[in-house]
Amino acid sequence: MRVSDPDGLDSIWVTLDSVEKGDDGGFDRAFSSRWLFIVTAGRNEGELLPLTFRARDVAGFVAARDTYVVVGP
Repeated sequence: MRVSDPDGLDSIWVTLDSVEKGDDGGFDRAFSSRWLFIVTAGRNEGELLPLTFRARDVAGFVAARDTYVVVGP
C-alpha cells in the first residue's frame, strides 16, 4: 500500500474481513508498507472477503477505499 498527502499522514489502516492492521504515518507526506493477512481455513472457493484501506492526515481528514479479495483454491 502506498499513501501520500501534502499535509502529512497521521495513521494508515488496512482491514481484511474482520482483521485490522495499521501503522503510524509519522506525519510524513508519503507512506508505503506491506501487511500479511492469513485467511482462516473453512472459506469457500470464490467467497468474497471485504478489503478496506483508510488513511488519516494530520488535519484529521480520513479517506477510505473499499474492494474485495476472492478466495482461491
